Amino acid sequence: MTTAGRRHRIATDSTASALHNVLVELRIGRDAEVIVPSFGPSAPADAVRLTGAIPVFADIDERTFCLDPDAVAACVTARTAAILPVNVFGHPAPVARLRELADRWSLALVEAGVDSEDVGAVARRRAHARFLDSALTGVVVPYTEPGAHHLYHQYTVRVPGNGRPDRDAFARALAVRGVKATVSVPVPVHRMPEHRSGAALPQTERVAADTLSLPVHSGLTQRELTHVAKACNALGGLL
Repeated sequence: MTTAGRRHRIATDSTASALHNVLVELRIGRDAEVIVPSFGPSAPADAVRLTGAIPVFADIDERTFCLDPDAVAACVTARTAAILPVNVFGHPAPVARLRELADRWSLALVEAGVDSEDVGAVARRRAHARFLDSALTGVVVPYTEPGAHHLYHQYTVRVPGNGRPDRDAFARALAVRGVKATVSVPVPVHRMPEHRSGAALPQTERVAADTLSLPVHSGLTQRELTHVAKACNALGGLL
C-alpha cells in the first residue's frame, strides 16, 4: 500500500491546473493511481494524467451524483495514492466518509476547491430549488443528503423512462415550450477518448443517460420559474 500518509488538501479551485499543483505538492506521480469520478468535469482526471499518474474511475451514488465511498473502497489497490472527490452541481462530496477510507489505507485526500460564491445568488438559487422541489411532478427532483448544504449550481432532475431517448425528447419538448434545459454531463469522463476506460460504472452510465438540468439561476423571476414547472408537469415526465 502507498505510504502517502494521512494528508488532506483542498485545491484553490476546481481547475485541472489547481488540482495538478496539489498532486505535485503531494509528490504523486508516475504510475500511481488516483481515484476520481467519471460523472462531472474532466478536470480531476486531466490533473492526474498531467502528473503522470493514472486516473481510476469509481462509481457514484445515484442520488447525490457524487463519488460512492463503497465504490471508492472497491477501487483501492497497492498502487492507489489518493482519492480526488468533487462536489457535483453544488452537492458536497461525502468527504467525511472518504477521509475515513483515506486514513484507513494511508492515502491522500484531495478536494477540488470551490470558487467564491455570491451569497445572495446562492440563497436565491436555493429558494428557486425549494420551489421546484415542491412544484414538479413526473421527474425525480434533486436529492440532498441530510445535513448537506446544496448550492444548486445546477438543478438536475432525472427523467423516468428509457434513458437518453426519453431524456432528449423531454428536453426538446421543453424547448418548444420556451424552457431551455441542458444535459450537464453528455459524456462521462471514462468514455472520452483521452480517458477511455473499461471500468464498469452502472450508476454513472444510468445517471448520465437520464439527467437534465433545469434553469435555476438567480436571475429567474417567480413567473419564469412557475412556467418551468408547468412546462415540465404538462409533459408528465415520461414521453
